[in-house]
Amino acid sequence: MGDHGGTPAPLWIVAGAPGAGKTTVAALLADRLDPHPALLDKDTIYGSFVAAMLTASGREPGEREGDWYDATIKLHEYQGLTATAREIRTFGCPVLLVAPFTGQIRSPGRWEAWCAQLGGGEVHLVWVSCDPEILRQRLLARGSERDGAKLAAYAQFIERMRPDEPPPLPHFAIYNTNDRNEQQPSAHLVEQVERLARTVNGARG
Repeated sequence: MGDHGGTPAPLWIVAGAPGAGKTTVAALLADRLDPHPALLDKDTIYGSFVAAMLTASGREPGEREGDWYDATIKLHEYQGLTATAREIRTFGCPVLLVAPFTGQIRSPGRWEAWCAQLGGGEVHLVWVSCDPEILRQRLLARGSERDGAKLAAYAQFIERMRPDEPPPLPHFAIYNTNDRNEQQPSAHLVEQVERLARTVNGARG
């Protein structure tokens, strides 16, 4: 039974640029952590809602970047993920969040404030790194309308996301530059995640 109001369960945050391989890394990690966390992926939870919001607002389907999107949609996506993760952790279930979280992981002050909103306690950041050119190839290969605005202004997208620049926070780095195909993780990627899981599970044991 969860200890409502007690120490929250551990929280894992898998962050990085769109196309870096967060979903793949999160699935590999969630499968190997003991106990398994509840996996909350922003695109899974909010994907159809965001598409409907863009259509209702007369925006382009690929507009997933910029001031309008950040203020009108992303703000609420992140607030919802934060509140849901906090609530689940309160009842003793570990959580794994998956989203870019660019603003949160690039500012130590903002990170600290966000961790408090998430309920405090044990919070781990897993940052998925990717070379910018490999990232562009992945975005082109997956052919998603979500990536239209990113590819149309790719230099600005890279400047904002900094996919190969580590965040100024304690984190576990997963290097995913070798994988051009998001659907088939390489042995190198799997080994990195397994090593991370063994370290964490061993520390708990």
